[in-house]
Amino acid sequence: MKFGPLDLPSLPALALPRLPLSAFRRRIVFHGVFLLLALAVVVLALTLLAEEKQRARERYEAGFRQTLSTMAAQLRHPTGQLALINADAAAPSGAGLTPVVLPFSALDYSDPFKARQAVEMSGCAVHWPDDGGQLCVGVGNSAYAGGVVYLVADLVLPPAVAREPGTLDLGVVSHAVIRADTAQGTERWVAPFEAPGDAPAQDGEGGLRGRLTGFRGEGAALVKGSLPVRDFRGWLWQEPGCALPAEALPGCTRRTLLSLRVPIESWRQALYTALSRHWPPADLNQTRLRLQWLGADGRMLFDSARADAVLPFSLQHLGSTLAGGEVLRIERLGSGAPQLVTQLRGQDKGIEVAAPWLTRLILRLPSADTRTQVQAQETVATSSGRYQLSLSGELASVDRDLSAGATRMSGFVGAMLAAIALAWLVIEVGLIRRVATLTKRAAALRYNMQDPQIERRLGELDVSDLGGRDELGILANTLATLLERIKEGARREHIRNEQERDMWHAVGHEIMSPLQSLMVLHGDAADPSHRYVHRMQQAVRVLYGSASPSEAITSASVEMDTLDLNHFLTHVAVNAPYAGIQNVVFDAAGAPVWVQASEHSLEDVVTHVLRNADRYRPAGSPITLTLDDRGAMAGFAIHNTGPAIDPERLESIFEYGVTDASAPGESRGQGLFVARTYMAKMGGTITAANANADGGVRFVLQLPRATPRASA
Repeated sequence: MKFGPLDLPSLPALALPRLPLSAFRRRIVFHGVFLLLALAVVVLALTLLAEEKQRARERYEAGFRQTLSTMAAQLRHPTGQLALINADAAAPSGAGLTPVVLPFSALDYSDPFKARQAVEMSGCAVHWPDDGGQLCVGVGNSAYAGGVVYLVADLVLPPAVAREPGTLDLGVVSHAVIRADTAQGTERWVAPFEAPGDAPAQDGEGGLRGRLTGFRGEGAALVKGSLPVRDFRGWLWQEPGCALPAEALPGCTRRTLLSLRVPIESWRQALYTALSRHWPPADLNQTRLRLQWLGADGRMLFDSARADAVLPFSLQHLGSTLAGGEVLRIERLGSGAPQLVTQLRGQDKGIEVAAPWLTRLILRLPSADTRTQVQAQETVATSSGRYQLSLSGELASVDRDLSAGATRMSGFVGAMLAAIALAWLVIEVGLIRRVATLTKRAAALRYNMQDPQIERRLGELDVSDLGGRDELGILANTLATLLERIKEGARREHIRNEQERDMWHAVGHEIMSPLQSLMVLHGDAADPSHRYVHRMQQAVRVLYGSASPSEAITSASVEMDTLDLNHFLTHVAVNAPYAGIQNVVFDAAGAPVWVQASEHSLEDVVTHVLRNADRYRPAGSPITLTLDDRGAMAGFAIHNTGPAIDPERLESIFEYGVTDASAPGESRGQGLFVARTYMAKMGGTITAANANADGGVRFVLQLPRATPRASA
């Protein structure tokens, strides 16, 4: 049953061969390049992190020691000494200011220059930025000062109105109100501004000065007959010019200095009644002083309890400069063991967020510095004693700070890796994978070239998913089109071979009939024609009774027998003229040469070689047969004179269908193929070589030797 083009049975899928490693070499190189590129980015990032970690540690240690030197310089300054003396000072509250211990035993409150200089040098003033006012509340560092507290205020106030002698109403004069809250209770004073004696309040340069006389209690009026506090002292000085250039005299505000010495009764009693004088007072940190200044119209012009005060320098300010993980320990040195003054610990600012995994990675990065902490010490000598500053810092905090910066940069590294991955994905999906698919399909097609259905297989290279307008699409479509054409050519060749086979079968059938008649006419084996008619029948059966000439020759069987090669060649040379080959010369040997061969097949071999030699030899020149009985195999040579064969074609001339179109006569490229095939079936060989000595070509045939046949 024959199948039409649409009725062909489906074929199984092409078997996929196991491709060698070399088939994946380009793909491996491609993946390796991208892998190395990504690895290089990661290694580069880690290397830079490790180097930056080392540099950050070095910078931190240099800055660490510089920080300690800066702190020591601050503490050597009078403001720093004041902070050391008042290390445990309490923060101000709404009730007033806590007095600080001044670095000197007493303050010259009656001299404006000395009072202002003492405040500036000690740094005890609390500032109010809105109006530029400041106030220092302090006690001397010696118990002999008499249990008093000093209040020095530098303010911007309108001109003060002095109290006239005998005036009890304080609502018409400028006055100060002082309140002291101690552990023993609350003490209050009111201090109106008074001219000094009989002198006017206006000084010689246009400024204003006068006393502040203190009375116990507080209120809008003095009690008639009340006496001033004997140890209460106070002065007021106002500058002549206006504090603000935009204001105009005479009622403009002016820079005003208030300097007061206020006796605290509970402190004085403790000093004079106790067996041992203890100074500063034990309840100093619990004491709150509040100063208020009221104008002549009763308005509150200044109140020290305002909440917008800027505190003077303290040890807590040093703590704010410490980095996370740093600890500052301040100890007072003396004759005995060091006494701890304070210990400050830096707080992690926590502004930047660091990835935890990145922090752990940086902590594990190798570093030449394997320390976990750095320490430094410095001694500060002041008028109040010697202090030792010990600063310690954790290098891990540096790594954590570095991880915060590295977290920001990790986005760029991630973007680079993402770009590499995207480039790999685009090339892999858009090109490499398509190339691999085309390679596998082409390899499967090549692997199945021996398939009996190869003519149909040639068109199975499916490139529908690989087509396109790019380079690979053009290549795939071109390859598919080429295979289609090859398939079409193979189909046409198959049809031509079928037609040729049918023709030759018909020709063979027509030739066999007269050969049968000739065989009857020359049936006697002794008849020389009988031999040639028999050979013709055998040739027709071989050539025209099989599928194709090459298949027939290849599948033909050979009947082996013992043959005298010397006698056989003598017979060939004698009968060559009957085959149309003249002047074949053979010099017979003196003894038989026995070989294993088929006489008829060997005669066909020699005849085909002689015909080729006859086609190319010069007219009238001999063809020489030479017997060679010296080797392990018996052989002979057929030599003619004439043109040589191209050395590159000495092997291909034995292939089926190879012929020389320029040679005289008609040739199908079949004779030498038959010669080599028959020689192989007989266990022999045939080779061709150019005879360099006298020109021409020399065919050498060799056959296996045989045991001599017993004589009859």
